[in-house]
Amino acid sequence: MEILKRNIEQIITEGELQKKLRSAKQLRIKHGVDVTNPLLHLGHAVNYWKMREFQELGHKVIFLIGDFTTQIGDPTGRYKTRPEISKKLVAKNARRFLEQAAKILINKPNLLEVRRNSEWYDKMKTDEFLGLLKKVTHAQLIERDMFQNRIKNNEEIHEHEIIYPVLQAYDSVMIKSDLTIIGTDQLFNELLGRRYQEIFGQKPQTIITTSITPGLDGKEKMSKSLGNFVAILDSPKDKFGKLMTIQDGLIESYLKVYTKLSLSEIDDIKKQKPIDAKKRLAFEVVKLYHGEKEAEKAKNYFEKTFSEKETPANLKTFYARAGEEWADFLAREKLVKSKSEAKRLITGGGVDLNGRRVLRARGAVENGVVKIGKYKFIKAEVK
Repeated sequence: MEILKRNIEQIITEGELQKKLRSAKQLRIKHGVDVTNPLLHLGHAVNYWKMREFQELGHKVIFLIGDFTTQIGDPTGRYKTRPEISKKLVAKNARRFLEQAAKILINKPNLLEVRRNSEWYDKMKTDEFLGLLKKVTHAQLIERDMFQNRIKNNEEIHEHEIIYPVLQAYDSVMIKSDLTIIGTDQLFNELLGRRYQEIFGQKPQTIITTSITPGLDGKEKMSKSLGNFVAILDSPKDKFGKLMTIQDGLIESYLKVYTKLSLSEIDDIKKQKPIDAKKRLAFEVVKLYHGEKEAEKAKNYFEKTFSEKETPANLKTFYARAGEEWADFLAREKLVKSKSEAKRLITGGGVDLNGRRVLRARGAVENGVVKIGKYKFIKAEVK
């Protein structure tokens, strides 16, 4: 089956999954989310598109909002303890998460069920919680790579972080998960979920791990903290422009992972010049999220702006305060992630005003057309 091949790294176990699929039972697909940061990008979307494929076969995604566990903080991939966030912010982030996920998943009651793990953890008594902990050893939990790295670096590990995998594992029991689709960084937690399900008399969930590709910089995987990502909420123009910046060596893997093109179509595209192959990649990604009409507009915009060296028309105007410095302006208007990022961008020659490089982050903003990075144009006007 194509659904069990493309963009999949590992299935634990494929035999179990084949048997489940032949049973004609509607599978319950666990998707747990830590809503610390609700911004989704193409790297996350790989799992969502795979879940949608299963939805199209009639299976149900259990969208599990970790509103209880988010307040603890998933230590996966972290070398320091996550800061605590309020219940109010958790609720707000959960809404934003769902809005983005719904752009990919089929949002119908028979195919998508939203749950929150506070449903059981808020009601759990201390003796029940201790009973969960008795089923796993400290040695088993501490073997996780991020904990071993912290030990090596003499960094603190808090007890609430050590028990996080237990809580995530027990979620699988409570929602009766048949299948979960994850990145490899969550494999430890979900394997523990299989163990807990067997302890509680359930058939263990099958685990699918999906392909991970490098981010736009060609180095680490797509990451919000590294800024090397294409966001689901990015505009068609921004998606197109960002994808045109990738290294030529990433084109084939991006086509396979981030588009719905057939492998034979991808083989044909690989024979094209890199610039043309990237345009096709960017077009297909934008089409997937915004439709063919918007993809065509984004392509035309890119070609006029970058290939023909034209300044785009109808630019959005952003207003600077009199005497406001460039770094403050760019950060305040959320044209960059932070003031420090604005400074780095300007220092690296990444901001132009009317075709001339902005040299000083502390210089005052002036009127004109501003180019930010490789693909974003705005109009700046000082009040």
